Amino acid sequence: MEAFFENPIGGLVNLLWSTPMIVFCLGVGLLFTILTKFVQVRLFGDMIKQLFSGKASSAGVSSFQALSISLSGRVGTGNIAGTATAIAMGGPGAVFWMWMIAFIGASSAFVESTLAQVYKSKQEGEYRGGPAYYIEKGIGWRWYGIIFAFAALLAMSLLMPGLQANAIGSGLNNAFGINKQIIAISLVVIIGLIIFGGVKRIASVAQFVVPFMAVAYVLVSLFIIILNITELPAVFGLIFRSAFAVDSAFGGIIGAAIAWGVKRGIFSNEAGQGTGPHAAAAAEVSHPAKQGLVQAFSVYIDTILVCSATAFMILFTGSYNVVDPENEGQFLRNNLGDAVEAGPAYTQAAVESVIPGFGAGFVGIALLFFAFTTIMAYYYIAETNVAYLMRGRSNKIPMFILKVVLLLATYFGVVRTTQVAWDLGDVGLGIMVWLNLIALLLLAKPALAVLKDYDEQRKQGLDPTFNPEKLGIKNADFWTEEYKKDDERAS
Repeated sequence: MEAFFENPIGGLVNLLWSTPMIVFCLGVGLLFTILTKFVQVRLFGDMIKQLFSGKASSAGVSSFQALSISLSGRVGTGNIAGTATAIAMGGPGAVFWMWMIAFIGASSAFVESTLAQVYKSKQEGEYRGGPAYYIEKGIGWRWYGIIFAFAALLAMSLLMPGLQANAIGSGLNNAFGINKQIIAISLVVIIGLIIFGGVKRIASVAQFVVPFMAVAYVLVSLFIIILNITELPAVFGLIFRSAFAVDSAFGGIIGAAIAWGVKRGIFSNEAGQGTGPHAAAAAEVSHPAKQGLVQAFSVYIDTILVCSATAFMILFTGSYNVVDPENEGQFLRNNLGDAVEAGPAYTQAAVESVIPGFGAGFVGIALLFFAFTTIMAYYYIAETNVAYLMRGRSNKIPMFILKVVLLLATYFGVVRTTQVAWDLGDVGLGIMVWLNLIALLLLAKPALAVLKDYDEQRKQGLDPTFNPEKLGIKNADFWTEEYKKDDERAS
């Protein structure tokens, strides 16, 4: 208890990310994987198909734009700095557990995003939805929806943007020596111009930047892998041996491998955190399961593709240290020296070792794009929760305050220390995950009913449409009205 009061933020991180939390995250993902009959595998083809189906409307964005918004939140600091930190604290085996939480977490992402579509609303001409909405409408607990909305606001506007901004500042400062004050001011100005433009501008920026930055990053990683292709069996062997405690060097830290793999995996892909559903609700689709599939696929893109790219660059080149959890200041593996801080520097060192003079700058720019778009996504999520809390009332002043708070958090995030930034980010992540996973368990029944309805219509050769009354789902007001309109048009 004394240690908690000496470092309350660190103590809160340890509480939120204790062993029960890790087990809970894995357990919920595994449960949904079984209940959905491995939806993340058996409907993989549909995931690809739905990426490019549907068009934007005056109220909503296209499926691809919704994917881009959610990916702009998922693909961020966690993919570069988070993956490196997982390896530093949990050894190479942490990479396997990042893959595992991504695989089973894809089912959680399907459930939460499908629910977001089922219970979405149309407010001020735009679709709005997310955990606060499906908690209130699906469970009937307005008070719990309010708690989640405040938690999301706290995390998305104050606690987590600073971490993304800190990564941008560190990456650009390390690569180009740019003063962090200049970086902070520039970020605030550019992000301000975008978020004051609303969700349509965020979607427009995201659908261009996200695919470009992800493809460029993966291509560089493939180049490094090809140059070191003979090391492929050894790297995979190291990851699996370390993950299951049979590696002589890292076998003793399997607990850390699991904990850091799950924690950094969720930080990166956000499956079950409740962030993806906000973008999912904004999509214009004919059936909620369609957007659930799109968002499940986004987890694969984030972790299996982008995080793996980082992990392979680091492990193929040996550009990492592994901390000894039993002896402070000591290492189980020290390849880079004591002075190199776990995070972007590992990835920069990896690329530099293969392409001298290119690595530090490339990773710094990649971090800029990754983290920049993530901050935009955070704003959209926070804005949606303000809209939820202010329904029926003018929200102009709260929205303005939100923008100011997020921009201030971005500015101070660049200049604060990395450890504080990560601790605050982990607190924000942990609060949202706990609240959302409990809600998902309580709402499993309607989500599974929607999936069954989608499967049955597909078997009949139909393009699935959604009628909540047929499934006995109440309070899906938007869909009930839309189905009645379709009936009237048909008659």
